[in-house]
Amino acid sequence: MRFLAAFLALTSSLSAQSLGDLSYTYLKDLLRLDTSNPSGNETRVAKYLKQVADREGIPAELLGDNPDRLNFIARLKGSGKQRPLLLIAHSDVVPVDRAQWTVEPFTAFEKDGYIYGRGAEDDKHLLAAELAVMVDLARRKVPLDRDIILLSESDEEAHSLGAKWVVEHAYAKIDAEFALNEYAYILPTASGVPVFQIQTAEKVPTRLKLTAHGVAGHGSLPRDDNPVLHLARAIVKVTEADQPVALNATTRAYLNSISTLPDYAWLKPLLPKLENAATSSTTADDIRKRDTEIGAMLRFTVSPTMLAAGFKINVIPNAAEAQLDGRRLPTESTDEVYARLRKIVNDPTVDVEPAEEPMQPATEPSSLTSPLYKAMESVFKETAPNALVVPFLMRGTTDGAYLRAKGMAVYGVPIFRKDGELRLHANDERISIENLKTGTGLLEKIVLKVAATK
Repeated sequence: MRFLAAFLALTSSLSAQSLGDLSYTYLKDLLRLDTSNPSGNETRVAKYLKQVADREGIPAELLGDNPDRLNFIARLKGSGKQRPLLLIAHSDVVPVDRAQWTVEPFTAFEKDGYIYGRGAEDDKHLLAAELAVMVDLARRKVPLDRDIILLSESDEEAHSLGAKWVVEHAYAKIDAEFALNEYAYILPTASGVPVFQIQTAEKVPTRLKLTAHGVAGHGSLPRDDNPVLHLARAIVKVTEADQPVALNATTRAYLNSISTLPDYAWLKPLLPKLENAATSSTTADDIRKRDTEIGAMLRFTVSPTMLAAGFKINVIPNAAEAQLDGRRLPTESTDEVYARLRKIVNDPTVDVEPAEEPMQPATEPSSLTSPLYKAMESVFKETAPNALVVPFLMRGTTDGAYLRAKGMAVYGVPIFRKDGELRLHANDERISIENLKTGTGLLEKIVLKVAATK
């Protein structure tokens, strides 16, 4: 009897939770699960999600070929009148350097209205919001014309093994007309106009490895064939080179729209110069100095991230290696990029080659006229009548590329406000509780707009 009373009390308190309270509870629980990749251990999150789904009576399952790195799929049934809506979020997070954090990164620490933790902005906040929306719709028994599917995939931060496995082995379980995914945000402006940036396209990872070769020798005698010197020069050449500027339908629409705002009035006279081959490079440089996010949309970008050379301070090594994180525009091919970089390095002692197997595919932008895109436009305009809603090319990449490659329209959904500097992958990653709850409410409005029975 005591157990039954406790269970009924728990059930009553859960059913009384608001949508925002649900996402708050789920996010704190998720942040306490260390799914740092490597090695991931995403099954911790998958099992947690399954427990929630089972308690709420939502059919769900765990799938994958690695018992420690399982994916989670749940489905809330609709009438089937229209094709499903897919909600996506990944369950892994990047590692942390604890010495650089002011709080423990896996305790969901609260301070000054913020929840701190690795994954608070990438991407457990979205996973918590999606789970909360699904649970709330199930509890309220909202009639739906579409099935709502929730996919939490593993290994997004490394090799996309989870998403690739699901697409290759269980695509029928997630096949949908369109999907809502990560990496988009509401950009506040000084003029008070919120910019809802719907991510419709992504840059493509094009990682490279520079390997300089030389002859070992004593460190007391400087040598021209020192591979560390050749590698250093090659890194500087690659990172400082003028990369070609290319606009596409997404970036043109974005630039033309935001240049109408007072905050970005400086951008408007520069747009014609971007289209002119003679002035595009210097113009892109000027834009990057004013706004690094916009600058990254315009051309291939590259950042040195890893170095390896030598075994003793007084020995010149035979070789030195660097790995660089390159991101190409979807209009470029890998062959074009690597050929251009070899010309830039122009050093026979330095090899320029891919750092790893190709990752996400290059895909066409998602439609700006789909029912989901139109639903987002409508909700955002209802929320803020003065809002600017624009398509957005993200400088990073997500597992949504695998779904776009299958013909599914995938959108990064801007439900969370950009509060100062983005802290995804950074120290003291965090999100405000107000931002989390407001964003979860926006997400539910979008889902209802596109999926609820009319």
